[in-house]
Amino acid sequence: MKTLFKNGTIYDGTGDKPYQGDVLIEDDKIIAVGEVKEKADKAIDISGLSICPGLIDAHSHNDFFYDREDAEKFYKPFIEQGITTQITGNCSFSPFGMDKDTPYQDKIGGGLFQSLHPGSFADFKKRAKGNLYVNMAPLVGNGSVRAGMTGYDPTPYTSKQIEEELAHVREAMEGGALGGSFGFMYEPNRYSKPEELYAFAKTIASYDGIVTVHPRACSIVSADYPLFTKKSHLEMGLDEVIDIMKESGCRMEYSHLIFTGARSWKLLDVMLKKFHETRKEGYEIAFDNYVFHYGASVITLVFPEWYAALSKEEAAKPINRFKLSLTILMYRKVLGIDWDDMVVAYISEEHREYEGKTVLAAAQEEGLSPLDMYLKLVELSNRQGSIYLGKYYNDEIVHRLMEDELSVFMTDAWVEDKGLQNIAAFQTFPQFFILAKRYNIPIEKIVRKMTGATVDRYHITERGYLKAGYKADLTILDLDHLKVDESIPDFKPEGIVHVYINGKSVLKDGKYISEKAGELVLRKDK
Repeated sequence: MKTLFKNGTIYDGTGDKPYQGDVLIEDDKIIAVGEVKEKADKAIDISGLSICPGLIDAHSHNDFFYDREDAEKFYKPFIEQGITTQITGNCSFSPFGMDKDTPYQDKIGGGLFQSLHPGSFADFKKRAKGNLYVNMAPLVGNGSVRAGMTGYDPTPYTSKQIEEELAHVREAMEGGALGGSFGFMYEPNRYSKPEELYAFAKTIASYDGIVTVHPRACSIVSADYPLFTKKSHLEMGLDEVIDIMKESGCRMEYSHLIFTGARSWKLLDVMLKKFHETRKEGYEIAFDNYVFHYGASVITLVFPEWYAALSKEEAAKPINRFKLSLTILMYRKVLGIDWDDMVVAYISEEHREYEGKTVLAAAQEEGLSPLDMYLKLVELSNRQGSIYLGKYYNDEIVHRLMEDELSVFMTDAWVEDKGLQNIAAFQTFPQFFILAKRYNIPIEKIVRKMTGATVDRYHITERGYLKAGYKADLTILDLDHLKVDESIPDFKPEGIVHVYINGKSVLKDGKYISEKAGELVLRKDK
């Protein structure tokens, strides 16, 4: 069946200026773009609207939800913001890359995600076929491979164990995975030594794959480096990423370039300079970024390990409480965050009353000090609570990153089963468009970062451009009437009019259509 989209403003993904024209698709392919005179079975007038390639989320974890009975709810909000493809398997986590009978199934997602059906990449492909709501471009996670073998054991790997690990990596790459990922803040990837990391990255590079990295530090100081260092911890994290890239020869994507805490914001120029200098040396390194100023985190973010290890009796002693208060104060002052930057996302089913409140507001309501309120929340959640932490960015940083030629855009968000939702899962890409107008950034440049630039970086073929022969992934939007609402995290954005995935309509006149239209996006030779 041929469908003609008539009289739209075409943003083709190249970054070139838009033009008026038509797009003709047949089944799952684009067959003509521009002035189309060929007859179609169905014509849709999109006068006054803009049409572009389906938007691509450069950093996602939605490969952990596709096989759930309630899978659809995890993908609907992304489709409603115009996203048709997600690059998954980031931060060292993938639901494949291990034996299906691993005794460490509960460790595969690093405590953040649960893999219902761990196994090989071949198993993942078989299970995913015909069951995807969006397209998925998968990466194999180093942490998940390691967890499948030895759980959270911090013991350095032997040469034999590294070779066993690489067998899982090769199986995924030979099956069509686009690359691999590291997540140096998470168990068990944080325990991997350079020999193992180099071997993993070299194996990915041997297939011309890309490696994405959640660095060891995203702030001026962190718990993963000595407190007193010549460079900021944020810079040291980037140095480690560059070292792995140079040693292995891989293409490298620095995941979610953020500057956590106001004290880190001054490092923007330093970090961008390092990226661009490394590019000039001939290395393929770039980054992706958010749009909102906060992100998801664990409630124990500033809860020191030494205090967590104390018995209740020891923890209650005045000397330890005093030491704790000084430690947390140091964290807050050094980072440049405060109690009103911590918004409670989830504590427990019995304590939903805290959701959406800052630690400071909850403390004022209950007549407690912010520290006592924080400790109460940690205890009520059994140290498993989650928060949204502010001061990842400010307006200037978001603007600069949007303009930078090395950036592409992503959500790094998922729909929560319980608690306050992450706004990024619902409103990210429309917000990028809205800010582009505010900052006078050409829309064609924004579209390119969401489409053509992303597929070029990840070596994805047949998507990301409006070209004859390419897959019919389309996003049609009303740029003049886009609307988001930051006061309502799960607000459904307005102005996304139609979305097609592989030629199938999944959003019509702004209304979601239930359709398993997605497919796995594999390397070209697969």
